Amino acid sequence: MSDRLSVFKTYKLYVGGKFPRSESGRVYEVTDPKGKWLANAPLSSRKDARDAVVAARKAFGGWSGATAYNRGQVLYRVAEMLEGRREQFVREVADAEGLSKSKAAAQVDAAIDRWVWYAGWTDKIAQLAGGANPVAGPFFNLSTPEPTGVVTVLAPQDSSFLGLVSVIAPVIATGNTAVVVASERAPLPALSLGEVLATSDLPGGVVNVLSGRTAELAAPLAAHQDVNAIDLAGADAALAKELEIAAADNLKRVLRPAAVDYTADPGTRRMTAFLETKTVWHPTGALGAAGSSY
Repeated sequence: MSDRLSVFKTYKLYVGGKFPRSESGRVYEVTDPKGKWLANAPLSSRKDARDAVVAARKAFGGWSGATAYNRGQVLYRVAEMLEGRREQFVREVADAEGLSKSKAAAQVDAAIDRWVWYAGWTDKIAQLAGGANPVAGPFFNLSTPEPTGVVTVLAPQDSSFLGLVSVIAPVIATGNTAVVVASERAPLPALSLGEVLATSDLPGGVVNVLSGRTAELAAPLAAHQDVNAIDLAGADAALAKELEIAAADNLKRVLRPAAVDYTADPGTRRMTAFLETKTVWHPTGALGAAGSSY
């Protein structure tokens, strides 16, 4: 019996719920830490980045308008789908980061658990970041958090999956939509995540995944007038400074890069970083000795 030819996977971008190749037709070689070839990944262009922003903006109204409970259900569904494809991601993470199978499995399990963790926060973050404010007068004064809008996320360069999930999940858990630039060196787990998101009830355009040169894609996204915020997790110090300057043009929210242990409790910082606070005043009616006029 003759040996079968290997069927190599064709990795594609994930934009607007679809899987296009790069508009430019370019690809680049992805290797493991020892230089062994793993796959060709799409080398996204500025046009791909602009297309991703358009898709994210189109999806924002429906996603931000969904109930927090519904968003939690969708995030939990992502965890369910990942659990079913666990072995694939263990293999890809092991190859991408040069880890043993057991260490890669621990990373994947932690990433799946993180989706569940953020799923639980979707209908609770409003109680933490908002509330009723005491005022001197017959008014209700209520502060409520609302999503910022379209968020560009530069995925961590050295944590191809757990770090990736740790920066995407909080953005969408709070009702934002995301344009994600995958790790330049290890983009394959991110591109495979797009396949999971497409089958997990997440509306197309809520998360858009690009692969390629981080600096090449980040510059136009930081300057894009329809991007409301940017997470610089995957940028080095020089690039981060350049992007902060570009982001100032339309007053983007900027989350600066910092050393993060993605295996630790993530806290709520990445959720509150991309929330705006809306305060509403509402009269209670005249207050007298008998109480409210209501």
